[in-house]
Amino acid sequence: MNVVAVLNGSTVTQFVDNKDAFDNCVNEYFQVLDVGHNGKLSRNVFRERFGRFFTLEYESPPQEIGHVYDTVFERFDENGNGNIDRSQFGALMREIMLAMARGIGNSLVLMALEQDSLLRKAVEHESASKK
Repeated sequence: MNVVAVLNGSTVTQFVDNKDAFDNCVNEYFQVLDVGHNGKLSRNVFRERFGRFFTLEYESPPQEIGHVYDTVFERFDENGNGNIDRSQFGALMREIMLAMARGIGNSLVLMALEQDSLLRKAVEHESASKK
């Protein structure tokens, strides 16, 4: 179920800066993606499953979207072993979320958020911290 929420870059940044809350969400996401339950995401698994969280909905041909996933994979497979481990995945998610925060900036944005999205988790985190 989607929810409509108002957020800004600070909403996202505060969530990422809360190490425990952010790491818990990243761990949940990693477990969903880690179909082999071996603590690693192969390039193929990454390409097939990462889009669940960050869908690239552009009018680009599938090979171009695949190239984007490959580029991201190579950037975060820091040791070049052909896998992204939990730590590397956490760094990837942190970088993506902080890029979103910079893009949103101080503007208030009204956004429809999917139930399991990291942005929704950021909004929920902000709401809980105000109580």
